[in-house]
Formats: sequence, C-alpha cells, structure tokens
Amino acid sequence: MKELFPRKQIMGFVSSLILTAVALVVYFMDMSFTAGITVLIITAFIQAALQLVVFMHAGETDDKGAIYANVYFMMVIAIVTVFGTLLLFLWDM
Repeated sequence: MKELFPRKQIMGFVSSLILTAVALVVYFMDMSFTAGITVLIITAFIQAALQLVVFMHAGETDDKGAIYANVYFMMVIAIVTVFGTLLLFLWDM
C-alpha cells in the first residue's frame, strides 16, 4: 500500500505552495526592487525545475539526458533573451 501513495507528487505540491508563498511575501513586504526581483527569479527557476521533474516526469524515461540537455538549452536561451531585452531597453546599449 505504501508504494501506491503519491508521496513524491505531494511533496512537490507542498514545495510549490511554499515557493508561491515566498513570492507573495516578496510582493507584500517593502523590499527593494533589486532584492525582490532576485528572490522572484530564483524562486521561479526552482519552481520551474520542480514542475519539470516532479509533475512532468522528466527523469523517469530512458532518454532523460536528452531531456535535461534540452531544458538547459532552453534556460540559456531564456536568460539570453531576458538580459538582451534589458540591455536594449533599460541600459540603452
């Protein structure tokens, strides 16, 4: 009976709720912009990785190396896009 209980999914769900609560705390606290955006970016990447591994079962297939390589590539593209946009629009370069 123990193997039928979805412990991994429940722990992932609770972790997602905690990360969402951290984001709400950043919103409701009077933090500086830099500190708030840093916390939000870190929690967003942790939550995205958690969703990918726990709920989309990325690590449970035979080709998990290719899946993780694609995820890393996607993260690099996202970071380049975000910082490229900041470079163009905010920093006027």
